[in-house]
Amino acid sequence: MAKALHEIAVSMLDLVAVREGRTVADALAIALQTAQHAERLGFARYWLAEHHNMAGIASSATAVLVGYIAGGTQRIRVGSGGVMLPNHAPLVVAEAFGTLAELYPGRIDLGLGRAPGTDPMTMRALRRDRMESVDDFPRDVAELQHLLDEPRPGQKLIANPGAGTRVPIWLLGSSLFSAQLAAERGLPYAFASHFAPGLLLQAIELYRRLYKPSRDWPQPYVMIGVPLVAAPTDEEALFLAGSVFQRVLGILTGQRGLLAPPREGFFEALTPAQRAGIGDFLACAVIGGPETVRTGLQALAAQTACDEMILVCDVYDPALRLRALDIAAAARGTGVPAAPDPAP
Repeated sequence: MAKALHEIAVSMLDLVAVREGRTVADALAIALQTAQHAERLGFARYWLAEHHNMAGIASSATAVLVGYIAGGTQRIRVGSGGVMLPNHAPLVVAEAFGTLAELYPGRIDLGLGRAPGTDPMTMRALRRDRMESVDDFPRDVAELQHLLDEPRPGQKLIANPGAGTRVPIWLLGSSLFSAQLAAERGLPYAFASHFAPGLLLQAIELYRRLYKPSRDWPQPYVMIGVPLVAAPTDEEALFLAGSVFQRVLGILTGQRGLLAPPREGFFEALTPAQRAGIGDFLACAVIGGPETVRTGLQALAAQTACDEMILVCDVYDPALRLRALDIAAAARGTGVPAAPDPAP
């Protein structure tokens, strides 16, 4: 059963975009300012996404950024959305996030993705000649769960820090594979509908139907990704969304670059095929003024019965990005519910 909009937790996912005319240092400072603003608005969490060798994205050292954001905020949960597990040994991940959990107790999330988040050449540079199989991700998730749990008698491999921190693990995905694995393990599930919405409803249905209650999560918990561009009017929001349209076109054509300012007439000048490609990519996007935003978020809530929405807001001007978050928070009504912690 779908929740009312004001009952749904809201969070933020940041790829830490490097903007045209600005530096990586600027991008990192903007991320912290945005996280502090999201905390003031009562957002549940602020996640950083791992990508490598991609122009315009400064979130490759994800664990380092999680510490930077957590250190500059007070209450909001901070985590990975996600760590791309094929790139890392589980022990290294457990130690990194275990350290973060000791520094910022009760505030760290560990979202895990199955894709490498990069191209094959960079993947080889990250993990050298290690070849992934279909069994690796479930096995690595299980190892991480084991390493972050209380050590068992006689256990020889212990993550220190990490053991006993029970950092909440989330599974992220855009296919049915991670939905089924999250259900089997009794883990919360975040669907990447901010860039691959095609299987959203099917994946959520599968996850809920197959869900096996766990110690930490007795009920299934669904988060969906929502691209957001909000402004005082629909017309201004559509114009500001030009930055997102340019970014998506770059992804679709393999010509990634820095986050560009919006340009008048950009979308109108595209071919029908290009417009359709952008439209498919952004099928879950909410773009508009306050009433359009409210209606769009309500529609997503009704379609998915989600427990939480995680917003991706790539507005070029940092101040207008914060304004967009204000509009989204206001559209939900008074009071932003806190996301639940795992059961003690």
